[in-house]
Amino acid sequence: MTRSKTCYLLPLAVFLATQLALPAAEALGSVERRFADYQGYSYQSPYKIRLDADLDAISACDREPPRNDWRLESRTPYVDWYGRRVLRELGSWGPEPRHYAPPAYIDRMTADQQRQRVIAVAESLIGLPYQHHHIPDFDPPADWPWHQVGFGRNSKGLDCSNFTGWIYNYGLGIRLNTNVHKQAELDQADRGHGISTPIQTLSGFSGYDDIRKRLLPGDLLYIRNNKGDISHVVMWLGKYGVTPASQGSAANDDMPLIIDCTGEGRKDANGADQGV
Repeated sequence: MTRSKTCYLLPLAVFLATQLALPAAEALGSVERRFADYQGYSYQSPYKIRLDADLDAISACDREPPRNDWRLESRTPYVDWYGRRVLRELGSWGPEPRHYAPPAYIDRMTADQQRQRVIAVAESLIGLPYQHHHIPDFDPPADWPWHQVGFGRNSKGLDCSNFTGWIYNYGLGIRLNTNVHKQAELDQADRGHGISTPIQTLSGFSGYDDIRKRLLPGDLLYIRNNKGDISHVVMWLGKYGVTPASQGSAANDDMPLIIDCTGEGRKDANGADQGV
C-alpha cells in the first residue's frame, strides 16, 4: 500500500462467537454474477474469488422476498423510482436503499461464514459500472441528471461507498452511511430496530506485513488522497482472493487482493474501464 489508509474492521457482535473450522475446499454452489455481461461488456480479470462456505446455505435468504426481487431494493416503491419526488429530492443518485433485515439464520452462521456472505454479495456485482447511485438496479432514463464518470453514459451502477454500504446491508442487514467521509468516521453500525453494533478502528500498524496479518476478509479500507482526505473505500478479500499462480492449486496463495467499485479510469485485463 503506497498511500495512507485508515482501516476499519467490522467485528459485528455475532462475529465474536466461537469460529468453527471450515474445510479448505471449493465452495458448494456458485455466485451468480448478475452483471457479468451488462450492456455487452464482460469484465475480465486474471484474479478470482474462491470461497469455502456452503454458498447455497448462506445465501438461502436471497431466494425469498425482498432480496429475490430487484424492484424491492429501495424503500421507495418501484413505480416511483423515476418520479418527480425522487428527481427533486435525490437527483442523479436516485432512490435510497431499503434497510434489509439480517438473514433469519444469521445466529447459526459462524463469523467466517458471515464474512464470506458479504464477499459473495460483492462478487455478484462484478461487472456493474461505476455510477453515482444508491442502489445497483436504478437505471435512469436518458434525460435523468448524470454525474459524468468513466463508463461514458448513465446506466445501472454504484459508487465506492454505496457499494460497500450495499454489500453489508443486503448481506447481513447492517446499514452504513453511504457518504464515504461519514462512513469512514462511523463508530456504530445500524442493525435496525434500534440495535447498533460497534465498529472497531485498526491503527498503529508497524508495516505492510502487520496490515496483512491484522486484516480479515470483508474488512473495509478507507484510502486518503494526496491532500490527506478520505476519498475511496475498498474491501479486503484476504485468503479468499486467488491469483493466477494459485488457480490450479487447492490452496489460495494469500496474495493481498481487494474488491471495489471505482470510476478512476482503471482497466480490466482486456483494457476496458473497470466498475466493480
